[in-house]
Amino acid sequence: MNKIELLAPAGDMEKLKIAFLYGADAVYCAGKRFGLRANANNFTLEELKKAVLFAHERNKKLYVTVNIIFHEKELEGLDSYLKQLDEINVDAIIASDIVVIKKVKKLGLNLEVHVSTQASILNSESALFYKELGVSRLVLAREANLKDIKEIKEKTNLELECFIHGAMCTSFSGRCVMSNYCTLRDANRGGCAQICRWTFQAGHNKEIFSMTPKDLNLIEYIKDLINIGVNSFKVEGRMRGIYYIATVIYVYRKIIEEIDKETLTEGKINYYLDILNRCANRDSTSQFLNGLPTEKEQYFLGRQELSNQDFLGLVLDYDEEKHIVTLEHRNYFKKGDVVEFFGPNLDPYTYKIEEIYDENDKLIEVSNHPKALIKLKVDIRLEKYDMMRIKMFDKKDYL
Repeated sequence: MNKIELLAPAGDMEKLKIAFLYGADAVYCAGKRFGLRANANNFTLEELKKAVLFAHERNKKLYVTVNIIFHEKELEGLDSYLKQLDEINVDAIIASDIVVIKKVKKLGLNLEVHVSTQASILNSESALFYKELGVSRLVLAREANLKDIKEIKEKTNLELECFIHGAMCTSFSGRCVMSNYCTLRDANRGGCAQICRWTFQAGHNKEIFSMTPKDLNLIEYIKDLINIGVNSFKVEGRMRGIYYIATVIYVYRKIIEEIDKETLTEGKINYYLDILNRCANRDSTSQFLNGLPTEKEQYFLGRQELSNQDFLGLVLDYDEEKHIVTLEHRNYFKKGDVVEFFGPNLDPYTYKIEEIYDENDKLIEVSNHPKALIKLKVDIRLEKYDMMRIKMFDKKDYL
């Protein structure tokens, strides 16, 4: 099998580190300008420089989004910004506006250019147009189906990047104007207010209505996409937390490895699917991959999105002599709870909490203070950035 890239989102440096630790081959992020997640923390130029060094020291890659749709006034400073990204050795930029693609060539920069999903590429003619402009990779529209992807690959032989997991847009990705209309926040320049997640009163009976698409989840189709020739699998979520990023990247890393070793079974797919379905607050489907979505891929009435409370603690330290793990508390847990640890080098390990100590080594019955330091006695060796979560499923039950 050719090398398959697993590409993760990074809204800040902590998320970037978590993504790499849990199995990402590359991350994509944004600087303080020209990106489509204005509400993420994003990276200063100095932070981007550190991120590039962190990635390259681990033989990983870093891509920077420069993917807004440019108005005339926003062209100011673009040349110098692109030059700065080139100087700090960013591996590629992700662009949607042709002006950015042409400027990279005009300025003689070494930056690779990946065409953003915002370009909504769904056919080989559009793909060939961008190939003539000199791009090295196409990030296909999230609305592409298997037939589209196959034909584009065969007719262009370009690198293809496909979204495999995360939120969907109720419009063609990024081309919605509802945010502009309702809040004056421009979706095409990073300010989307996600109007499609709002609820509305419809008709005289004031029935609650929404137009929210369910999330994308292609875990069952990874092998098909590999066989077609997709080079990079992309996870959406620069606004998501570290637990979500760790869980999703961990699962897809395992799936890709199982496919490579030819050990992936239906039972294992179902196991990983159940884990993915627990770490987000919306249902997920394959959306456009096998044809146009139906009412089953959308929320219209009676939608509930409950905050996920599975993430219990982040491992900060482990005392091998005393077998004591120090955790940073994230969600409520108590004595007697059955939980599990997982991490980059740790398969899920079941553990029953017998004793809980606070940072002063005082015995307590419950842990319920966000970011508090908590200590537990755990016999297996744990590593920094391993995580503790609610006990979910036993893998052996799926085999």
